[in-house]
Amino acid sequence: MSEERIELRADDTDARAQAMARALSSPLRLRVLRLCAFESRTNKELAELLGVNPGTMLHHVRTLVQTGFLEAEPERAGTGGAREVPYRATGLSWRTSMPEGSPVLVETFLQQIEGLPPDQLDATWMGLKIDDAHREEFERRLLELLDEFKDRGPDPDGTTLGFFAALYPDRNPPSTSG
Repeated sequence: MSEERIELRADDTDARAQAMARALSSPLRLRVLRLCAFESRTNKELAELLGVNPGTMLHHVRTLVQTGFLEAEPERAGTGGAREVPYRATGLSWRTSMPEGSPVLVETFLQQIEGLPPDQLDATWMGLKIDDAHREEFERRLLELLDEFKDRGPDPDGTTLGFFAALYPDRNPPSTSG
C-alpha cells in the first residue's frame, strides 16, 4: 500500500492521535465512514439512514471532518433549493489501526448485521495452531490481501460488501490426552 499505516493507542500522548482515537471510538461514526466510503452523503442523508437526530449527526460528522476521516465536497442544491454539503470518507480509517478498539469494531459489526436474513451473512470461524513467526506471516499476508483489494478502488458495477475478521487467542484448553 502506498501510504503508511497509522497506529493509535489509548496511551498515546499526542493530542491529534488522541482526537483520532476518540473519533474512531464510536460505532455510529464508524458506520458513517462505511456509508461515505463509496459515495458522498449529506448530514441529513446520514441522519435518516442511521436513525438519529440531524443535530446529533452533525456533531459526529464534524468530529470526523476535524480528524481527517471525512472531507466535505462542494456544496450542492438540495430539495427546495436548500444548501447541502456532501461528505466522503478520506480512506484514512483504512490505514488506521486501533489495537484497543476491537470492542468498538465488534459492536459496529453487530449493528451492521442486525436484522440481516441468515442467508445474507456468511461467517467463518476456524482455529489455528501456529507459532509467532507464522502468526506474523498470517497477519501480514491477510493485510496485504485486504490492501490490494482496497487499492483497486471500487468496481463501478460492484456490490458493496462489509468484511470483518478477528484474530485472537483461542481459550480452549489443550487436550490432556495424546
